[in-house]
Parts: sequence; structure tokens; C-alpha cells
Amino acid sequence: MSGLVMAGQLLLGLSILIVLHELGHFLAARAFGIKVEKFYLFFDAWGVKLFKFNYKGCEYGIGWLPLGGYVKIAGMIDESMDTEQLKGEPQPWEFRSKPAWQRLIVMLAGIIVNIILGIFIFWMLTLRYGETFIPNDKLTDGLAPGIIGKQVGLKAGDLITAIDGEKVVRFEDVRSPKVLLGNTKLSVLRDGQTVDLIVPGDILNEVSDLGIDEFVIPRFRVTHIESLQKGGTAEKAGLKPGDSLIAINNQPIVFWDQMSDALLANKNKETSIVFWRAGKIDTVQATIDPEGKLGIAAGRDISRIPQEQIKYGFLEALPIGAGKAWGSLTDNAKALGKVVTGQVKANKALSGPVGIARMFGGEVDWVKFWSLVGLLSMALALMNILPIPALDGGHALFLIVEMIKGKPLSDKFMERAQIVGFVIIVALMIFALGNDIMKAMGDKLP
Repeated sequence: MSGLVMAGQLLLGLSILIVLHELGHFLAARAFGIKVEKFYLFFDAWGVKLFKFNYKGCEYGIGWLPLGGYVKIAGMIDESMDTEQLKGEPQPWEFRSKPAWQRLIVMLAGIIVNIILGIFIFWMLTLRYGETFIPNDKLTDGLAPGIIGKQVGLKAGDLITAIDGEKVVRFEDVRSPKVLLGNTKLSVLRDGQTVDLIVPGDILNEVSDLGIDEFVIPRFRVTHIESLQKGGTAEKAGLKPGDSLIAINNQPIVFWDQMSDALLANKNKETSIVFWRAGKIDTVQATIDPEGKLGIAAGRDISRIPQEQIKYGFLEALPIGAGKAWGSLTDNAKALGKVVTGQVKANKALSGPVGIARMFGGEVDWVKFWSLVGLLSMALALMNILPIPALDGGHALFLIVEMIKGKPLSDKFMERAQIVGFVIIVALMIFALGNDIMKAMGDKLP
């Protein structure tokens, strides 16, 4: 059932983005008197259509191949590779008859709509829910680094006070792209002294494999055992829900990271567990399993991790939402740059339809849904502006060249460029889908 929910959310989100993107091209073309012959959600490859109807000379429909959508503009060489109409004399209503600047606007209109949509979504989310964050200066117990954080040089109890010299007000900034894109200087308060650490440029590779929590989380205190794994080490040793851990092999246990570290240090060993039960201190012996697990779910004291909320009015929320949307676009652009320069591996940074569906999750959460749609809208804008033939950015590049030269590029060149672009796009899709499948298989392996 969860798989169907994921697929349903993915299809709904992509449908919204595709229809609005293509609507941008459609409206711009119509505004300049250019005839639009088809408007399709998904591709009707080999002429197979799930649904269609005609209205005022344009065919609207839904194709069977959910890899995008398109509008077929009269007199334009596009992904359909239909060049028959170009053999006749240019007609006033055709794309090729219009000035280059008008054609450029038509090509960029879909990207512009995606940017506007992304800004609008984040504006509305900010207006409705405001911003909730953890004030960095109130993390009195500091931070708990995971595997990645320890590799960077962070230690339990550290507090990151500045990022590239800019004061950290919200803890969330520590886990934001401004840090995870790498080559960042962290100012860390440790035992009353400030030390500087450099985040490596390829940290996204590790985050992709291990998850963001293995970089850093707030330092939680352990409260009590909430539940036991049936037949697990803790249950066999006699521990019960409600017990509070005090020490593992003489290592005092106050924080979650201390418990995790002590268990990992004693895996496969018989270990002394000191705990508190009903007003008394007691001790049991337990053999920690090979993964460093005790077989318990321990409670965390979240009262020491305060949260604050800021609410915004209608106009106040606009620049905040726009900043979030634009920030996601620039962050994606920087990440893409790292892939191109080889600092980040492509298989770590790129996700296809399966990966995106997993982001939506197996339960419907409308805040998460619209947040992801907003992010995907900005990502779609970035992808389409890339100067790859067959994408909007490729068409725009050729139009700019035409404007500089003073004459259009040849039809033969445009046909070949479309074929090259199509091959590149298909190759990227196959890579992304294969990468998704490999990641999914990796998650299921023991």
C-alpha cells in the first residue's frame, strides 16, 4: 500500500509541474500568435494515447509514457522530429516566422513558470506555517557528531558557532547546503575555546551513503528504556521498559551518543549494565550483539532541545518564501557544479523517479508534499535551463546565437542537435533510474 501512495504522490506532483511548465510555453506561444498543435501530459510515444480531445485547433491529451510532457508548436523543430511542415513556405502563425526575441520568450516561459510556482509554494507554506527552528545558542548540551561529523573533526559536546565567519542563529543551518556543499569553515566552541574545522568539498558523497544524521544532530540525553526487542539481548538480561541506564562497563551514560559509543566499543563482549529501577540501582550482565546493539528503544529528553516559531504576515512571507525557493535553485546549481568538476560522484547526487517517490514517502503529508513539489519545481527550472539540445536551455542558446549572427541556424543542424540532445537526455534518464534501483537494492541488503 505504501508503494502505491508513493507512486500516487509522485505522479500527482510531476503532473502539476509538467502541466504548468508546458502551460507557460503554450500561453507565450498563443500570446505571439503562434499556433500550438498539441498539449500533452506525458508522452504519446508511437501514437499511443490514454486520453485526448480537440479544442480550437489544438489536441489536448495524456500519453502513456510518464517521462515528461510537451506542447507541439507549429513551425518548430522539437523532440517530435516532425520536419514535414518545414518543407513548405513559412506561415505567419508558425514559430519560425516570428522574431528571435519572441521565440526566446516562448522557450523560456516554461522555466519562468516553474520559478514562479516554486516561489509561490514556499510563500504560501511560510504564510501558513511560519518557520520553526532550534535556536543554536540554547543547545546547552552541544552537538553529537555521527560518523561523518567525527571524520570532519567534531566531538560530542561541541557547538558550531559560525559558518564561514557568519554567526549560526539556527541549528538547522549547520545541516544546510551551505555546509554540506563543502569547502566551508566551521567555528566550533569546545571546552571554552574556539577551534576552526574545514568541511571537505566531497562530503556529499558520504551524506548520500550514510544520511544527514551521520553528520551531526543535537545532543540528546537518554531518559529510560521505552521498549525491548523480543528475544533480544536486553530482554534476556532481565532489563524492563521503564529502566534507566546509568553505566555500561563503568562508562557513565547520560547522553545518547555515550550509550551508542559504549555499545559499539563492547560489541561481542559480555558487558556490565548498571540501571535504575523503582528507586534502586541494579546491575546485569549482557553480551552485546555483533552490531553493537542492546535490543532496546531508549527515550530521548527532547525538553532540552527547545524550538521557536516565527509567524509572518501575507507580504512578510513573500521574501522569506522567495529566498527559500531561490536558495534551493542556487544550491542545486552548486551541487551540479561539483558533479561536473568531479568533487561529488554523479551516482551520489542524482535521483530518478524511484528516488523522488521515496522522498514523498508512503504516507500522505501535505506539508511535505508541497515542500517537495516546490523543490522539484526549482530543480526542473534548473534542469531545463541547461544548454542541452532538446531542452529549453538548448533552444534558448541556439536562439541567442541566431540573434548574434543575424540569421537562423540551418534546419539540418537543428535536426542533428535535437537527436544528440535526445540521446543525452535518454542516457541521463537511464542512469538515474538505474542508480535508483541500485540504491533501493542496497538499502534492502543486510
